[in-house]
Amino acid sequence: IDGKTERGGYPVYRKNMRQWMLKMTAYADRLLEDLDSLDWPEPVKEMQRNWIGRSVGAQVTFKIKGSDKTFDIFTTRPDTLFGCSYTVLAPENKLVQEITTDGHRDEVNAYIKKIESKSDLERTDLNKDKTGVFTGAYAINPVNGKEVPIWISDYVLASYGTGAVMAVPA
Repeated sequence: IDGKTERGGYPVYRKNMRQWMLKMTAYADRLLEDLDSLDWPEPVKEMQRNWIGRSVGAQVTFKIKGSDKTFDIFTTRPDTLFGCSYTVLAPENKLVQEITTDGHRDEVNAYIKKIESKSDLERTDLNKDKTGVFTGAYAINPVNGKEVPIWISDYVLASYGTGAVMAVPA
């Protein structure tokens, strides 16, 4: 509640921990194919298909201007790359501290501190108002060579996909 524990009112914050995870996306095709051979009710199989969530698209690498660093985004619509107007990294992305310019460092660090107590659910599904800050850095659009600003925002999760997205106006 307001960044504090329910019992005791202690501050809540995110902490990286060692843990095992199964990379379900590596098995998505096989899991989806084998669902048809199961003697399960169709609604349950459909629920599993939705949970596995196979996406077809392209992984695209953006180079960071003035650096040898890069980051990847995944898009189901590679044809929209020409219209990319900015990119967004997850605040936890390791590149954030490296690419943030001195003039934006205080604002970026304050933003990261502000959102570190939010759960993934609060950052995505429950997040009605999208917020973010500019890092001061630019990426190079790989299809047209144009510079696009790099932002960080709480709605992008490091644990989902590549942890980076591109924005294309409607």
